[in-house]
Parts: sequence; structure tokens; C-alpha cells
Amino acid sequence: MSTTAPTTQAAPTQAAPARALNAGRTTATAARVLRQLRHDPRTIALLLLVPCLMLVLLRYVFDASPRTFDNIGASLLGVFPLITMFLVTSIATLRERTSGTVERLLAMPLGKADLIAGYALAFGALAIVQSALATGLSVWLLGLDVTGSPWLLLLVALLDALLGTALGLFVSAFAASEFQAVQFMPAVIFPQLLLCGLFTPRSDMHPVLEAVSDVLPMSYAVDGMNEVLHHTDMTATFVRDILIVAGCALLVLGLGAATLRRRTA
Repeated sequence: MSTTAPTTQAAPTQAAPARALNAGRTTATAARVLRQLRHDPRTIALLLLVPCLMLVLLRYVFDASPRTFDNIGASLLGVFPLITMFLVTSIATLRERTSGTVERLLAMPLGKADLIAGYALAFGALAIVQSALATGLSVWLLGLDVTGSPWLLLLVALLDALLGTALGLFVSAFAASEFQAVQFMPAVIFPQLLLCGLFTPRSDMHPVLEAVSDVLPMSYAVDGMNEVLHHTDMTATFVRDILIVAGCALLVLGLGAATLRRRTA
């Protein structure tokens, strides 16, 4: 009599969700976001036209004092892209979560890092166009007088827009509705706007406020613009400022990937 060894059936293995950043998945996500934005002309207008219109308005508000426009316009050239990218990114990302799109995507072999990087890449491409339009308009049509290279202005404006994108992705994880996403703007953007040195030099502020401003990324964005405004060459302070802004953007993107939720309760 022969005995048959008991056979054990291997339990089916379920593919673990991909976690490592993958260039193909990231670019596919970015392409999907750009296709969706292409069919949303109001968002495109908000991203590309509103900063330019605000700069035109500012130029003619100070029509009798061109030097004032030179002093303020360079700083706002970095502030306006940051604000618009923050608003659009936070609302667009939240809309994807509330509609269930993020949950469906993360059920596929798509990691959180791929998703966040894809959004950052898509909105970063728009940020390049936005920054180029605003910088070109300010320097060549509105007569913004800068001592340094306009390309350095463009670099700071682009980094500010990317920082706004990163902040928008991050705060969208804590909002349950589009209205709540907009409510984060007074908490995240307005304190930086007041303390960045736009209205008064940071050294003239109360010591406590000056210390707070030293850890806010918008302060270094404005400082970087002022360096281009007053110096012909790239200074060490300018390099420090852009590295801090870029580092903050990368840090916030990492936090956004870590805090991204599949759905909104």
C-alpha cells in the first residue's frame, strides 16, 4: 500500500503596493493631471493670468512712483506665484481625494511618493510657464528695474511657485472639504506674508517676530528677490536663500507623501 504525502496548497500571494519612487508611474500621474487641467480653463486662467494681472495693477497703483514698484514688485513677483499655486494645488488634490480618485490610484501599483511626485511635476510644469510669464511681463513690459539678471528673478519665482505647490499638497491632507482647504490660507500664507519683510525690514520687527520670520520660507524668497534687485552678480546670500526655499519645498513634499490619506472622512 502506497502512501501519498499530503499536499499543501500555497496561499496566493498578493502583490504588495509599490512604495519606491518610480519614474514611469510618476510621469504617468503628471500626464493625467495635466490632461485634466487642460479641460479646466478657469484653473488655467487663475494660474497663468491672475499673477500677471496683479502685477499690472500694482504697476499702475504706483504709477507716480516707479521706484516703489521696483522695490515691491520684485518681491511680489515671488509671492503671487506661491499664493496661486498653493490655492490651486490644495483644492485640486483635495478634490481627487473626495472623489475617490486617490483611493483607486493607490489600490494600483502606485505608491504615495509616485502620486505626490506626479502632482508636483504637473504643477511644477505650470509653475515654469507662470513664472516665465510674470517675470517677462514685469521686466520687459512693466519696466521693473533690477540690477541683477532677470533669469535669477525667474529662478526665485519658480522656486516660490514650487514651494506653494508643496504647501498645497501638504495642507490638503488635513482638509475635509474645498472650503476647509481655502481656510488654511490665513493660517499658512498670511503670517508668512506679514513677516517676510515685504512691508518692513525684518530687522525692525519685534525680536520675537524676527525670530519667527527666520524660520519661514517666504522670508528667504523675498530676500532672494531683493538680492537680485540690488546686486549685479549672484551673491552668497542669494545662493543661501534659494537653497533654503528649495530645501523647504522638498521637505514639505516629503511630509505631504507621509501624511497623504486614501480618502477623506
